[in-house]
Order: sequence, then structure tokens, then C-alpha cells
Amino acid sequence: MGRIQRAIISVTDKSGVVKFAESLKEFNVEILSTGGTAQRLRDRGVEVIEISDYTGFPEIMDGRVKTLHPKVHGGILALRDNPAHLKAMEENAINPIDMVVVNLYQFEKTVEKEGVTLEEAIENIDIGGPSMLRSAAKNFKFVTVVADPSDYGRVIEEMRKNKGQTTLRTRFELARKAFKLTHEYDGAISRYLAGVEVE
Repeated sequence: MGRIQRAIISVTDKSGVVKFAESLKEFNVEILSTGGTAQRLRDRGVEVIEISDYTGFPEIMDGRVKTLHPKVHGGILALRDNPAHLKAMEENAINPIDMVVVNLYQFEKTVEKEGVTLEEAIENIDIGGPSMLRSAAKNFKFVTVVADPSDYGRVIEEMRKNKGQTTLRTRFELARKAFKLTHEYDGAISRYLAGVEVE
């Protein structure tokens, strides 16, 4: 796969994320980030590039659209051993993204609150997060996807042992975990909506 050179970090659960990002910097990994995560990292002295600066397109619609961009998903999904993909990246100024560190809006915690409205629930349905997780998990051959903060230590340890790389076996295991998360997330949304009536 090669050394991890660029990562997206965008997390709701920020436990351990600063230490993880600091560890990535040991390997000179360029970090792309969004909103609150970017601010948390900057406040702790970790250099980040805002997604909007990276894509050249602002976050719009109250943050509903920020990571849904070809420079993000093209960078994640590109097959590094496919000449046509590499040519498309070059022609469209798309850089490879080798790691995706994402966890999701806490939909289930939101709908457990007493008196939560349908509108509040809907606004806590994550779109960009699951999209990036699925893209990264699909392309596990080349991309490391980290959806669970409990995996931060494991990933850094492996990178230290392998000169900034992760193994295919680890990437596959993390991909399975990411797909399980998005499956459960969609299930929670489906179960909630099944109990809601609109007029």
C-alpha cells in the first residue's frame, strides 16, 4: 500500500483524537479536518487543513454539505494500481487520501431524549460520515478506515512497526468494522422512523 501520507479526521466522539493526530504527525501525515474536530486539533497545536480549503468549496447549508466532494471521495476511492484512476486524479487535481478517521453524529442518543422532535432527529442523521466510511472501507486495499477510537493505539503501533504503513489484514478488519457501524446506524434510523407518523 505504501506509507500513509494524508488523512481525514472528522469525529463526533473526540476522545483520544488529539493524541492520535499528534502521533500521525510523527509520520508527517497531512491532516484534513472539519469544523469542531479541526478546531480541537488546532487548539492543541496540531496543524490541520480545513476540508473547505482543500476542496476550494465552502461548507454550505448549515454544514449539511462539506465532505461530499470529488476531491474527497475521489481521493479515497481511487485504485492506486489502476492507470485510468491515476490519470483521472492527475487531470482533476485529486490527491490520494490514505486514511479516514470518522465516527458519526450520535443519532441514537438524540432520539432517546424526551420530547425530541422529528426535525431534531432528522438533523442528526449523518450523511458525509457514513459516505466517507463506506468509501474508505470499500477501498480497504489502499485506505485505512478508523471508525472506533479504541483502534487508535493499534493503528499507530502498526504504523511504527511498518514505517508508516498498515497491513492489508488490519485494513480489512477495520473495513468490516466500519461497514458494521454504518449498518447499525442505518438500522437505528430505520427503527426510529418506523415509529413516527407525519401528516
